[in-house]
Amino acid sequence: MTAPLPRVDPYMPPHAPLAHPVQDLRAPYTDKAAPGIAHTRAWMWRLATFIPAFATTLALVAAFTDWFAMGGLNGFEIALVTLIALTFFWISLSVSTVTIGVARLALSRPATAPKPGPAMDVALLVPCYNEVPWDVFGNACAMLEELDAHPTGHRYTLFILSDTRDAATAEQELRAFATLRARLPDHIRLHYRRRAMNTDRKVGNLADWVENWGGAHDAMLVLDADSLMSGAAIVALTDELSTDASAGLIQSVPQLFGAETVFARVQQFASTIYGAGLAEGLATWSDREGNYWGHNAIIRTAAFASCAGLPKIRPLMGRGTGKGALILSHDFVEAGLLRRAGWGVRFSPRIKGSYEEVPATLIDYVIRDQRWCQGNLQHLKLLASRGFHGVSRFHLFHGAISYLLSPMWFALLMVWALIGTGTEQNVIRYFSGLNPQVQWPEMTVVHSSALLVFMYGMLLAPKALGAAAVGSIGVRIAELGGPIRFAASFVSELILSILYAPILMVQQTLAVLRTTLGLRVDWKPQTRAAGKYSVWSMLKFHWLETVAGIGLIAGMGAGIVSFWLLPIAVSLAMAVPLSALSGLNLTRFRATARAMGTPEVYAAPAIIRAAKAHRAELRATLGDLPDAAE
Repeated sequence: MTAPLPRVDPYMPPHAPLAHPVQDLRAPYTDKAAPGIAHTRAWMWRLATFIPAFATTLALVAAFTDWFAMGGLNGFEIALVTLIALTFFWISLSVSTVTIGVARLALSRPATAPKPGPAMDVALLVPCYNEVPWDVFGNACAMLEELDAHPTGHRYTLFILSDTRDAATAEQELRAFATLRARLPDHIRLHYRRRAMNTDRKVGNLADWVENWGGAHDAMLVLDADSLMSGAAIVALTDELSTDASAGLIQSVPQLFGAETVFARVQQFASTIYGAGLAEGLATWSDREGNYWGHNAIIRTAAFASCAGLPKIRPLMGRGTGKGALILSHDFVEAGLLRRAGWGVRFSPRIKGSYEEVPATLIDYVIRDQRWCQGNLQHLKLLASRGFHGVSRFHLFHGAISYLLSPMWFALLMVWALIGTGTEQNVIRYFSGLNPQVQWPEMTVVHSSALLVFMYGMLLAPKALGAAAVGSIGVRIAELGGPIRFAASFVSELILSILYAPILMVQQTLAVLRTTLGLRVDWKPQTRAAGKYSVWSMLKFHWLETVAGIGLIAGMGAGIVSFWLLPIAVSLAMAVPLSALSGLNLTRFRATARAMGTPEVYAAPAIIRAAKAHRAELRATLGDLPDAAE
């Protein structure tokens, strides 16, 4: 028998194989190479975060129970209180996490640079799948140039790992690689590989690199196609891994950049102002049991190879082939596997200069969210896996519950719509003409107003805390356009977030239902630029929200639906116009060009300016892609 021919990758370095065994989730595993994790006081921070969340939730439950018990508690009211408790706890936990984070940022002293650790050989990995080539290679060029100019003892090599299926896009990738290779100095290490088959998608793409080239590198910094990191951020992340021998993975907290549309600016502004406190709080209580978001994180290559090989699992609804289903939201699971094996997993939110882009429109965001929903709900099947740390299990559960909360909120919305005023005016009594079987709670004006103020107060508390502490998160008011512009941006983001929240609730509810029914959503490349959608397309996409909103408003007109639902009803009824507004390009008009601006808008850092310049140059060199490939 003839021996198989060795694999040839013309633009890659010599092979350096590394074993990457598939893990058994039914048995615990410890990596003998892991040095162990020192005892910390993380439990104190966890108590300080979770006890207030539980206490606030219990207080709310007590108030509702006391209110409902006036006529005697029945099964329906008990179920309603349970649903309220389940949804409200996660709001309370968010408030507690942001409070802890803001407090730590406000009270902490400037961090001193750690003593340099051993120099590391780091691979920058950029997996891509049918992405716009000049964006991917433009970002890569900017990062390599910054690293080349940054003094460091570490050694970096960038790999473009293509899974592109479209022939025209693949040809453009090769041309972009050739252009960069000719432009960059010879000592800058840049490689390109396109797989013949995109087996197991991103998981398989990274596994292929680990198994064939991972042995030559101490660490791998995993990036997404839209990721961008400054040279200083990359070196800082490498320094942290080098000085912490127990760390298997350190996750930076990416900031959003490149937002030009209304919806993208809402997300970018919110991430900048409110995300810092949340990230700091999460890093504080998770400690060495942190999480992984799939990109802009540095990972110890040997640790990942040894203990993070992903198995196939049974599909959520028991469908699929006998080979099992691919774990879609693999990052959470890989973090859990690393911690299970004895490696620390940390967040490092104070490293600045880590960026990613954001979907431009509401529809683009929802389409991406539908894919994430599939993967996160898979985590429910992994909660019983052997050896996972309790906090790792919490991250898995939180990933699933973040989507399951939307059906819970939707159910509460429907219940409150049916309740009406709780006396003679409710939906069932109105349409049946008979006394309903359910004894509705009485929704007086006082009850409705108190509930509305309390719930919105808790929902908006993290935003208020983040805005109040803006000076403590490393962003000055001057970098946000000054006090007046910042105030206008804050109010604009607040209003738009409130308007879009009910629409996202309905869309996430639909995503959960599709996943539960086993309806597959294809994992297509994320749309980075603003999508162009016709009115008919938006009507088909948002018909359910529109009908629900009109129905609620009609019920209010008939006197059988409480008027406190009016803000939600208006948002739902206006889903199509709001969706159209989400894609409005703010940079087209001078008056709105800096609306909801962040430091990346008012004074873009050098890495962002360089990336945009390289993208434009490569686009001019390569020429536009055919429409079918975009």
